[in-house]
Amino acid sequence: MAPPSSTTVTNQLQTLNPTIIPGLPNDLAAIILVFVPYSHHSRLKSICKSWKQFFSSKIIISLRQKHLPPSTLSPLLCIFPQDPLIASPYLFDPRNLAWSPLPPMPCNPHVYGLCNFTSICIGSHLYVLGGSLFDTRSYPLDYPCPSSSAFRFDFGSSSWETLAPMINPRGSFACAAAPNLDKILVAGGGSRHTMFGAAGSRMSSVEMYDIRKDEWVPLDGLPRFRAGCVGFFVGNGEEREFWVMGGYGESRTVSGVFPVDQYYRDVLVMEMKNGGKWRELGDMWEEGERWKLGKIVVLEDVPSEPPAVFMLDRGDIFSYKMASNSWVKETSLPRKASDESSVGFVALDGELHVMTHLNVVKSKECQRLRQQKRSATMLVQIYHPRTKSWRSVTTRSPFHHPLDFKTAVMCTIRL
Repeated sequence: MAPPSSTTVTNQLQTLNPTIIPGLPNDLAAIILVFVPYSHHSRLKSICKSWKQFFSSKIIISLRQKHLPPSTLSPLLCIFPQDPLIASPYLFDPRNLAWSPLPPMPCNPHVYGLCNFTSICIGSHLYVLGGSLFDTRSYPLDYPCPSSSAFRFDFGSSSWETLAPMINPRGSFACAAAPNLDKILVAGGGSRHTMFGAAGSRMSSVEMYDIRKDEWVPLDGLPRFRAGCVGFFVGNGEEREFWVMGGYGESRTVSGVFPVDQYYRDVLVMEMKNGGKWRELGDMWEEGERWKLGKIVVLEDVPSEPPAVFMLDRGDIFSYKMASNSWVKETSLPRKASDESSVGFVALDGELHVMTHLNVVKSKECQRLRQQKRSATMLVQIYHPRTKSWRSVTTRSPFHHPLDFKTAVMCTIRL
């Protein structure tokens, strides 16, 4: 969407309030205020009525994109701590160590416990797609159902809207966006409970969402069922490809009782120019070398270069080499987490962020803090791949309990 003209901005500012900052024209006052980081906007709304109207207006995002260089826009991390239908997601600004809440999604009284969904940002919009949930109208009640719902949050109007549902309901699927094409691709997935391992369904269908038309179109499916996988785009223009790696397919039982997932080691690539045909690249590691993929993030630092893919696995970070279809150790965390399964891993502003909670208090103190409902201290270890350097910051999270990164959903956006 093109930024509004200066005349339109002036008229909109006049309708909000005749004076934003006393003694200054509204145009100049608006330019001054848009330089305030987005994560602080919610706090500034309480200053006065005119500021509340200005920071709640639809033009604030357009003004920031028009007057601020892209590098100075706030790189933000959107965190969904649990079901977004009942709990508010939060924006975290690592530059300013600031938190800002977002309104929860529109509530459906028939469903609850949404998990395994995917969130992705394009421009000034946040998309929440699919997931696994419990439906009070289905049987059995303790078995999660896949969701086909799609929601979009507009940061300009601070409101949610319901989009056309996916053709096939799914959770735990690969998802990637092509912003210059206004398209979102989803592949594979299924439905399962966050606490039970190999239970649930798997699927191989692939579909693409057209943002402008608000419609989903089916594409050529994966060669086999695959859930829990990750996806990303490689290349530009006609050479663009959609890569899918990792995930699990069939399950086996241990001692004939305990179900265990069978994880994939290969990579699948869809060539978009050939009508979406798939090709297989083979295994990324040898038998016995690794059990499954760790947490994957994609760093798109330079648009003209291929994305850099990194994996966090047991305190070590590996980089993916596309030419050899293999993983090479990049670095190790300066401070490893006590619970390696609950670690957040995201790519933000050209750096890799590893998020854990600090365990610096004794058990009696922990109990007292829980009773007082004080927020937990979060440690963010930040690695810069180009300089091969580490730094760290700590922040007091807005959550009353330590965030469970095993189930939390995160994505990044610039505002």
